[in-house]
Amino acid sequence: SLLKLSQLEVDISLRSMNMAVRNQRLEQEQEKNRILSEALQTLAGEHHELEQSVVKGSPPHSVLSDDEFYDAVSDSDSADSLSGFETVASYSADEEPLNCSNTEQSNMSEKENPAQTNGLTKYRTSLPAPMFSRDDFSIWSILRKCIGMELSKIAMPVIFNEPLSFLQRLTEYMEHTYLIHEAISSRTSLDRMQCVAAFAVSAVASQWERTGKPFNPLLGETYELIRQDLGFKLISEQVSHHPPVSAFHAEGLHQKFVFHGSIYPKLKFWGKSVEAEPKGIITLELNKHNESYTWSNPTCCVHNIIVGRLWIEQYGNVEIVNHKSGEKCILNFKPCGLFGKELHKVEGYIQDKSKRKLCAIYGKWTECLWAVDPSTFDTYKKNDKRNAEEKKLTKSSEKPDLDDMPLPDTSESVQVIPGSRLLWRIAPRPPNSEQMYNFTNFAMSLNELDKEMENVIAPTDCRLRPDIKAMETGDIDLASEEKKRLEEKQRAARKQRAKSNTEWKNKNQLAEGPRWFHQGPNPYIGASDWLYSGGYWDRNYSRCCDIY
Repeated sequence: SLLKLSQLEVDISLRSMNMAVRNQRLEQEQEKNRILSEALQTLAGEHHELEQSVVKGSPPHSVLSDDEFYDAVSDSDSADSLSGFETVASYSADEEPLNCSNTEQSNMSEKENPAQTNGLTKYRTSLPAPMFSRDDFSIWSILRKCIGMELSKIAMPVIFNEPLSFLQRLTEYMEHTYLIHEAISSRTSLDRMQCVAAFAVSAVASQWERTGKPFNPLLGETYELIRQDLGFKLISEQVSHHPPVSAFHAEGLHQKFVFHGSIYPKLKFWGKSVEAEPKGIITLELNKHNESYTWSNPTCCVHNIIVGRLWIEQYGNVEIVNHKSGEKCILNFKPCGLFGKELHKVEGYIQDKSKRKLCAIYGKWTECLWAVDPSTFDTYKKNDKRNAEEKKLTKSSEKPDLDDMPLPDTSESVQVIPGSRLLWRIAPRPPNSEQMYNFTNFAMSLNELDKEMENVIAPTDCRLRPDIKAMETGDIDLASEEKKRLEEKQRAARKQRAKSNTEWKNKNQLAEGPRWFHQGPNPYIGASDWLYSGGYWDRNYSRCCDIY
């Protein structure tokens, strides 16, 4: 018994020592983290001051304080998120809109009217005012306390926005709608899958160099777009804010396709970068072929948040499924890598339901996408490194053997494999794009509004948001004031709901909830989704919310 007691005392002593060692290590790690945070803060401040002294030719001044970035926020329960770093990222404001009346069950047999317009036939090529310089502001002063956190309640100043709502940013999926029309006119399911894959890649192309964040949609906010020239009409709505969800529904003007989805990305800050992990389902239905396709977007990451020039990359696997044929297209959006050799690259295969490779797809989501025979692609990949080394050692004037296959003409940085077929190439941006938030021509027109349109669109349409309108016209002070006013209105709505013990319900038939969408299972994969309830194009807005 004495021996057992002695062993027990030894065990207790060892455990106490181990616990003490662990506590000491924990304290050391906490101290290291504190020192690192202070060092990063100092580095960011010195870098910012140095930039300003070079740009302005004046001596460095002190780093701006936190308070200077919260001009549109009066207390902590009013918050924005960093949703704009993902194109595909969406965070609604923290509160609900005020004065929502009863919601009528929408009529699913909506009247067909392919010739509907909302006032515009020509589209502008410039914004009313150029973007503001962000050189005097440091985003690090806001994000330094948020490393490892989910960015659902990070207040951001208007200066870091772009004059679009996230609902409008979602609409940029439709910029390359011609690829859907090409899919509809294609004869084989393989050709159609190639077009759909190109459309899925093109949908994220507008994010290139778009480091400004769109305005977070207010709960109940909507956006519509009709493009006769592109052959579609679209309606979107912010349907939830816990989690923040944006739902959209687009259809061909002649009922040839339906494109719908719901997006709710999860964002995190990792010290030097902001990462947006996409959540939600995207569905494309080709009515002529009775085919449906589903996929999700890749992860988006914005780098150099602390110092340096902001840049964006997309990475992760995207699986596009044809639910009729069983064919899949599995695309790998490659991460940048150590030396940046893989930056923006996309590679993958189309395979049949037995996983036999039918086609290889490669390119860059910022430039173009090509299709080639899978055996040719595999052979090229195997020989790529060897050929690169041989080219460095020998500079022969003789042309390489291309196996009698024509080399497509291209000026992009993508090295085109002989025998490839071009699926998609990005359209050049307008000359003034850099001064206009790096907008594409398509994005430039999304917030355009004229008097005729104002009498047609819903009162919840984000073209009518006063803070976005003010920023677009160059009045940054008014934009901040209007942003603050909307936040205060939402706080009042939340308090009123708390008093009356009512909540925003995620079913459109209830008194307060989404007007044009309802929650339900995706018809093809069964996962939770937001589906269009119909009725929007009947132009009955009597039960819309007062959110502005």
